[in-house]
Amino acid sequence: MTENQLEEFWDTTISDTKIKSTITKRKKKFLYESIKKSDFEKYESKGWEFNREYKTKIKVQKLKSSNTIFQDEVWTTIASLGFEFLNLENTIQIPYFNTDKSSPEFDVFAADSETILFVKCISKEGKIIKSDFLDEIEAIGNAKEDIHKSVRKLFPDSKHKLKFILSTKNYVISDSDKELLNNFQILHFDEETVSYYQELTKHLGLSTRYQLLGNLFEGQDIPELQNTIPAIEGKMGGHTYYSFSIEPEKLLKVGYVLHRNKANKKFMPTYQRLIKKARLKSVQQFVEDKGFFPNSIIINISNNGKSLKFEKSSTQVNDALSKIGVLHLPKKYRSSFIIDGQHRLYGYADSQYKDTNSIPVVAFVDLPRKDQVQLFMQINENQKAVPKNLRNTLNSDLLWNAENLIDRIKALKLQIAQDLGEEKTSPLYERIIVGENPKTAKCCITIDTIKIGLDRSNFFGSAIKNEMKSEGTFYEKNIDKTYDLFFPFIQNCFQYIKDNIENEWDKGEDSHNSYLTINAGIESLIRIFNDIVDYLISNDEISPKTESTDTLLKKVTKYLDPLIEHFKSLEEEDKILLRKSYGTGGRARYWRTLQKVIHVAIPKFNPDGMEKYWKDEAHTYNDKSFTIIRDIETHFKKHFKEELKSNYGSNWMKIGIPKSVYESMHKLASEKNYEITNNDEEVKPWDCLNIIDYRKIAEHKANWTDIFKKYYMRSGEEKLKKVDQTKWFEKLSRIRNENFHSYSVKEDEYQLLCDLNEWLIEK
Repeated sequence: MTENQLEEFWDTTISDTKIKSTITKRKKKFLYESIKKSDFEKYESKGWEFNREYKTKIKVQKLKSSNTIFQDEVWTTIASLGFEFLNLENTIQIPYFNTDKSSPEFDVFAADSETILFVKCISKEGKIIKSDFLDEIEAIGNAKEDIHKSVRKLFPDSKHKLKFILSTKNYVISDSDKELLNNFQILHFDEETVSYYQELTKHLGLSTRYQLLGNLFEGQDIPELQNTIPAIEGKMGGHTYYSFSIEPEKLLKVGYVLHRNKANKKFMPTYQRLIKKARLKSVQQFVEDKGFFPNSIIINISNNGKSLKFEKSSTQVNDALSKIGVLHLPKKYRSSFIIDGQHRLYGYADSQYKDTNSIPVVAFVDLPRKDQVQLFMQINENQKAVPKNLRNTLNSDLLWNAENLIDRIKALKLQIAQDLGEEKTSPLYERIIVGENPKTAKCCITIDTIKIGLDRSNFFGSAIKNEMKSEGTFYEKNIDKTYDLFFPFIQNCFQYIKDNIENEWDKGEDSHNSYLTINAGIESLIRIFNDIVDYLISNDEISPKTESTDTLLKKVTKYLDPLIEHFKSLEEEDKILLRKSYGTGGRARYWRTLQKVIHVAIPKFNPDGMEKYWKDEAHTYNDKSFTIIRDIETHFKKHFKEELKSNYGSNWMKIGIPKSVYESMHKLASEKNYEITNNDEEVKPWDCLNIIDYRKIAEHKANWTDIFKKYYMRSGEEKLKKVDQTKWFEKLSRIRNENFHSYSVKEDEYQLLCDLNEWLIEK
């Protein structure tokens, strides 16, 4: 590397304030240029668009390529963590020492006094695909030694730690590539990892750097760290622990928070919630105002099974269980995992007091990850309740190796639910709420929904303590084998539905007619997959424990095809009906509807209980509903007549009734009486009113305000217009006019009738 090459290299880097301005520029999705007005056509032909006009020039813009946008996301994420030097252009090459050659191109070069990062970014638009990156990995791996030599020339007075990263988006890395990355000690950051650090930076700012360094240099020494500290050794719950006070800056360097996030999947089980920005700010302000926290931060020191060096003091308290001495902390990145107190610790990260204050710590040593999770759960259950979805996520790890077989099967179901939401190859990727990830329009399926669907299925059978009461269709003696057998099957069943009705599958929960990828829909699909498997096994058509996933799917999809055709032809009313499948009863009806669709297409498919369900369903509310409607009509007939007579006297019928109603009721009475030969059986016009007629009478002229409003306006509707205050008559009439022999009164309709009955009749 010549002096000229050195100078040329530094010309391609930026530092200080220029980093901030470049971050702003790179965060934008468009490229911008100011050009002469006369050059606009030339730029327009190359894809540039008009943005703004100035006196002598115009500003044009052009959307960056998807690959450039991803490169910029990675660059700005790393640039936001306080590195002193970064590459200016989109790519950079490191000149080699004593040769004219240069290194492979990198998209990010970031350096400070201790660390240098080299990042290669590869991305694509569209769907996630599997791919291999043998050439790219080998190019980086084979260049590492020469790059190390060049770095020593670039920074002659420093001894840097180097880390090489392959960052990808919309790719699944093959197992052989993972092995090659590991052999070359190259890290892989996918888009989830990048998003994690972006999100963490929003909350922690520069302090995110501590998490990044812990990830990059796990287990590597921090030579400059002063690691001896006065401490007390004690016993608690069968574990040795140490109690001490330490400067926050030291703990930040060796500490790591196992956030429950897809970026940390390889460190499972993880348990921490992502730091809350608002809470962190309040802690930071509290610290700056000289506030302090007397309660201890709980950590686990990872020392690979070795005893920590603890030099006991020559002076001890006789008969005391605890011992006083000097503790030697590991001088390594990510050697201490924060179980409780992450906000208190990170509140000091940007504080002037991070190296002048000390914070109390209780430290366990080599606590198994399962015990860390349990401790986290116990602490948080006694302080702020752990949300159910997070508890489900944690239990998938916590119970996997439980002694009780029931707990292990529960963990299996929870792990399947979690992986359906987190595996890139899953059709429910990013559609299931995992841990404390926020609910969105598309990410709206709960882990509990998947578990309930599996609970109500026969895939894994049922257990009593440590014995199987009945083996399920996919249960293979232990949960690891069962998982490997079942997960590809259910993933591919969902994929088949998605591939054949993708537009519906991709809808979010906020879509007014979305009915499939909602909780009721996903649970019902799981149960229908189970019904199909049970049916095929009963006919000796499949053997899930011995046949390949592909073989199973070929036979199962025959029964999924009628569902797909049904979904494609659904009317708007039917979609809304499925969408409103609330509660246990609603979900049962959704599932039974899917059974019925397959049964109509393939009559031999007739799951237990299906026919009885529909027979019972058709009559559940009908008889009671008919009685209520008859009582309400009788009430109308009597009460309306009394009120009209009371207000209008003998001429009440002509004054108080609209002409159209007057004419129609007389006409109908005449038609009925014409067919009756016995005069005693003839009906009167007032007997011929229907529910809508009563509404028209109530709304006629001043009738509503002066007579009927006080009796027939429902509570809470005082501010509505008259037409809306009487709308319930219309709902009642619609139910009344249904053919009760073929129509099944729905639960919400029956509830409306019960409410009206209580309001109008019982009271």
